[in-house]
Amino acid sequence: MTTINSIDDIFSLYESKGNEAYGERVTSLEHSLQCAHLAQKAGADDELVIASLLHDIGHLAADVQGNERFDMEVDDDDHEAVGARLLSPLFGPKVSQPVSLHVTAKRWRCTVEPSYHDELSDTSKATLKAQGGLMSDEECRRFEQHPGFQRALDLRSWDDLAKEMEVDCPSLESYRDLMIRLVRS
Repeated sequence: MTTINSIDDIFSLYESKGNEAYGERVTSLEHSLQCAHLAQKAGADDELVIASLLHDIGHLAADVQGNERFDMEVDDDDHEAVGARLLSPLFGPKVSQPVSLHVTAKRWRCTVEPSYHDELSDTSKATLKAQGGLMSDEECRRFEQHPGFQRALDLRSWDDLAKEMEVDCPSLESYRDLMIRLVRS
């Protein structure tokens, strides 16, 4: 598995694997850029913009989705936890926590808003089962009380919308200075 020790490591990972498909109509990099752009347009703070940009970095680091034996409906690469573990040492919890919770936000929305499931992409529907499926009432209550609840829901909303073809977005390079400013000293 990949390790991330610097901003340059993040850029190298996206340069080497970001242009690969991951089950959606867009590449991982296109999806990430769209998600961050949507967060910026919504007025999200800098940490949530970078969380939106890097929320699926765990997919790139785990590098299992290209494996023909990987079944999205059964196998879970645990990308939200992998991504949060990679990002936390660099950026701290304001970036890593929404990353760690964006799958839980999908599960919660599918549970409390049944029509939300119908609006998901086919890939998101397929992965839901492997990611734990619908939540129990107790799991929903615990998530609703989590201090990162709203930020995770915001990220989840942008994640769902960031799957369009040929959207004009700022480049990955345009986020470098912001990432540098947010790195823990």
